[in-house]
Amino acid sequence: MEERRPGLDPAVAEVRLAVRRALTGLEPGATVLVALSGGADSLSLAAATAFEAPKLGLRAAAATVDHGLQDGSTDAAAAAAARAQALGLDARVVRVEVAGAGGPEAAAREARYAALLDAARVAGAAAILLGHTLDDQAETVLLGLARGAGATSLQGMAAASDLDGVRLLRPLLDVRRTTTRAACAAEGLDPWDDPQNADPRFARVRVRETVLPVLEAELGPGIAEALARTAAQLREDAEAFDEMIDETIEDIVEHAEAGISVSVAALAANPAALRNRIIRHVVASEFHQSLTRTQTIEVARLVTDWSGQGPIDLPGCRARRVGGRIEFTAR
Repeated sequence: MEERRPGLDPAVAEVRLAVRRALTGLEPGATVLVALSGGADSLSLAAATAFEAPKLGLRAAAATVDHGLQDGSTDAAAAAAARAQALGLDARVVRVEVAGAGGPEAAAREARYAALLDAARVAGAAAILLGHTLDDQAETVLLGLARGAGATSLQGMAAASDLDGVRLLRPLLDVRRTTTRAACAAEGLDPWDDPQNADPRFARVRVRETVLPVLEAELGPGIAEALARTAAQLREDAEAFDEMIDETIEDIVEHAEAGISVSVAALAANPAALRNRIIRHVVASEFHQSLTRTQTIEVARLVTDWSGQGPIDLPGCRARRVGGRIEFTAR
């Protein structure tokens, strides 16, 4: 357990330690960009980054994305940038147009990440720091479970990943939302409460305000932590599967005319979990499309339950059995 200086608030110490661990390993002299909404999570993250980054030889900046989806968003974004500047961070506001398929939440998320990536490139940042907490992770897992989206969705958010060559870091995935609020209070920071975070029209808000409290009341405390542990365990399993696929795929895949083919015997020799992942991996890597479980199982039946069935139409491609191979060709 790290020793804390006398008088240092425990919540502030916890957030700073999480940030320090996430930043350790970045090259001295690198720039990190905090995605700052102005809420308690990102504001406590910005404060901790402003404190920890210089100690590690890093430069720190902040970017606030104004989605323009509600009255007062411009003022809220400007206030967030001003708070970042008061903390000693270079700060800028990026305004975006939110449009696209998938609903307002998905469109806003896509626009936000694109804007943050552009801001990181302008700043020459090696990493973008995101303020997702353990509570956000628990909500993500529950939403994935409700959608029946499979193990990939239940892995939740990664603590570290890459987006077009820029590192995405989520230092606070083991930190509770109550801790970030306590850290802001201890440092005299006034976070902004986004009205959309209390709007029950959004599924995530209903999970946060209704579903998780009911689970805690009926099943006992610790539900959020248990969901976050589940995500971490599934991510470890997925990484192991990915390594197995990387080791296996070169031996069983061949290029075919307008596509790619996979050995039936090799697929049949693998357990169903690995076989299905190989099928999804082939389609994703070759045709940049994602298969549903139903589509994956239909392709797998060409291996395990072959009775002369014809080609299967899939997103972006078609699968068929030709002798001892499964061919995937562009449609």
